[in-house]
Amino acid sequence: MLIKNIEFIKSSNSIVECPKDKLPEFAFLGRSNVGKSSLINMIVNNKKLSKTSSKPGKTRLINHFKVDKKFYLVDLPGYGWAKASKADRKKWDHMVKEYVTKSNVIVVLFILIDIRLKPQDIDISFLNYYGKKNIPINIIFTKCDKINSQNINKNIDTFFNELSKSWSEPPEYFVTSSIKKTGKNDITGHIESIYSSFKNYEKNL
Repeated sequence: MLIKNIEFIKSSNSIVECPKDKLPEFAFLGRSNVGKSSLINMIVNNKKLSKTSSKPGKTRLINHFKVDKKFYLVDLPGYGWAKASKADRKKWDHMVKEYVTKSNVIVVLFILIDIRLKPQDIDISFLNYYGKKNIPINIIFTKCDKINSQNINKNIDTFFNELSKSWSEPPEYFVTSSIKKTGKNDITGHIESIYSSFKNYEKNL
């Protein structure tokens, strides 16, 4: 997928403030510091598009980026940021869940997982929550440059073994590194394929 134009449209603190032009949306969610903003920047080949920080919790609003005037990439606030107040965590959690469950334009929710870690209860919990809501989910494992290939496969197997306790069929997944651009072509090709299917579906309505 060749991206010619990418622009930041707006930040919203509720679904009612989100863009109303009904373009399909690809949303990105994960624990704070999992690398959401870096991943989005890798996908669009623009290091300065989505703000990144060494400190978790940089993204606190629903951020919409329009790609070639065709669809949106949406950077959502991360969950599990321990240094945020309980009130802020509750507010962000409600904002994200309302956006994801009430939106009628999300075509995929990408949930990001740090591949270096053992299965985290909070990640499994969010996957189960949105899975039960019938949200189309894909998993993106991040930071694969931080471990060797043997542990990549081992950790993926461990994660899906844990997820199999509540999922009969696991979501499609991708393995990425924003630093080495691993998985970029796989994800952009996947997005392009879904977008094409979405447009063909619209034509047949």
